[in-house]
Amino acid sequence: MNHPLSVVFCGTPDFAVPSLHALLADPAFAVKLVITQPDKPMGRHHTLTPSPVKVLAEQKGIPLWQPDDINTQSSKLKAQSSPFDFLVVVAYGQILSPAILALPRIAPVNLHPSLLPRWRGASPIHHALLAGDAETGVTIQQMAEALDAGPILAQERLPLRPTETYASLRQTLAEKGASLLIRTLKNPLHPVPQETGSVTLCNKLTRRDGEADPGRMTAEEIDRRVRALNPWPGVTCPIQGMTMKLLRTSLKEKPDTLPLSCAKGTTLFITELQPPSGKPMSGAAWMRGHTRPR
Repeated sequence: MNHPLSVVFCGTPDFAVPSLHALLADPAFAVKLVITQPDKPMGRHHTLTPSPVKVLAEQKGIPLWQPDDINTQSSKLKAQSSPFDFLVVVAYGQILSPAILALPRIAPVNLHPSLLPRWRGASPIHHALLAGDAETGVTIQQMAEALDAGPILAQERLPLRPTETYASLRQTLAEKGASLLIRTLKNPLHPVPQETGSVTLCNKLTRRDGEADPGRMTAEEIDRRVRALNPWPGVTCPIQGMTMKLLRTSLKEKPDTLPLSCAKGTTLFITELQPPSGKPMSGAAWMRGHTRPR
C-alpha cells in the first residue's frame, strides 16, 4: 500500500482555506504541519485575531507554526517537519528563501489566482478586473526564487462575466484552485517554463487606486474599479462637491440608480453609495435630496 504524500502547508487568509480543506479531506495526502502568519490586531479594539487557516488547523488538530519571519528559521522548520514531499503555499504572505524552497523531497508548489505569466504579484484578482480581462484562472506553479516566476505545472481558465466582483471571483478561484491543486499533486509533475515575453506585473494596492474621476474616466473604467476594489481599498468619487463611496454600480440603467456623467459621453448608474459620515443608501434615495449631477 502506498503511503500518503506528506505536506507542509503555508497559508493565511480565507482564500487558502479550500486548499487546506481539500488536502485534509483526501487520503492521498498527510498534512504534517500548517504554517500561517502571526495573529493580527483587528477591529476598533485591536483584538488579536487568528487567521482563517489557523482556525481550521486548530479545529482539525494539525500542528501549527506562526513564525514572524520564516526565513530566519529554516533550520527550525527542517527539524519540526522532518522529510516531507510537498511544500504547498497558498496566499501565505511571506516570500520564502531558497533554503526553505529546497526542503521538500518532491517540490515546493504554489497556487496563484491568475493565468501566469499574466499578473505576477500581490493583487492578480483585482488587476484582472481592473484591466477588463476576458478571462482569468488559476495556476499551480513550481516555486522558484523569483516571485511567481516558477515553471507552470497546471492551469485552469475561467471566462470573466461583465458583472464579476472581487468577492465573487475570489471565492470561485479559491475553490477551482483547491481542486486543481489536488489533481496536480496526485500525478507526476511536468513543469513548463513561463513565457517571459508575456509577463505582466501587479503591485500591492493603495488607497489612491480607489480614486475615481468621472471627468477623465469612462463609466466602464469606474465600474471596473467598483467591482475590483470593494471592500478594500474601496472607491471614492466626487459628486456635487462631496467625496462619495461607490459601493455598487452598473453600466445599464436600473430602478433606484443615480446617473453620473463620465468621460467620453458615457454614463455610470450608481446603485449604492455612501455619503461622507453617512450610511449606505441607494443612488435614487440620495438623488431625491440633491440636484441631478452634471
